[in-house]
Parts: sequence; structure tokens; C-alpha cells
Amino acid sequence: MFNMSTEVTAGIKVTVETFYQPTHSNPGQNYYVFSYRITIANESEEVIKLKRRHWYIIDSDNARREVEGKGVVGEQPVIHPGEQYRYVSGCNLNTEIGKMYGTYLMERESDNKLFYVKIPEFKMIVPSKLN
Repeated sequence: MFNMSTEVTAGIKVTVETFYQPTHSNPGQNYYVFSYRITIANESEEVIKLKRRHWYIIDSDNARREVEGKGVVGEQPVIHPGEQYRYVSGCNLNTEIGKMYGTYLMERESDNKLFYVKIPEFKMIVPSKLN
């Protein structure tokens, strides 16, 4: 079961797919683990480099966290026009439903100009809550 969201900013298309991880979760302890696969497609004419990420993570009880840092999964990928970069990461929640959204800070190789790319809001939902 997965949920998919897509957003395009300045020719950069970000698609997110989410997956519940029951074998890593412990509902009795209010611990729910989700993985997400992100595809960043460069539909612009410029070579770009992903410099930083900034996430907002919100549980359904309105607990909020922010995660900010360099690159993604230990990398700062360079993405050429027409190419895409894909990675998988994860998040734990204290509730069965939550959401994430955020931004990537990108750099254009041609002039070193920095710009933000929106990461679409996506929901993480334990499948039994969808019935």
C-alpha cells in the first residue's frame, strides 16, 4: 500500500511514494515506521546540485518536528537535464497517521544560483486506518 504525491518547482519534479513498515513498527508502544521513496526529475535545461533538505514532520496528535541538513542520505547529487535521482529514507511517528513536507535547496551549476524546490506534502497512514 502506498500513497503518491508530486510537485514541480522551476522545472524540478519531486515525486514521493510512502510505504508502511509493519515489521519495524510497534503499535503497542505507539511507534509506527514508514519509508518513502523520492524521485527528483530534472525537467529543466540546467544542471543542478541538491545542497540541503528541510523537512517538517507532523503526527496526527499535532506533534511537530523539523529535520534540516546537508544533502540527502549522505549525498549531494548532481542531476543533469533529463535525468533523475532516486533515494529511499524513512520516518517514525507516534501516531497511525502523519504527514511530511519540506524543501530542497538546489544550486544551478551554470551560475551557482541557489533556489528552493518544494517537496510535496505526503501522508503516512497505517493501512488499517484506511478501512
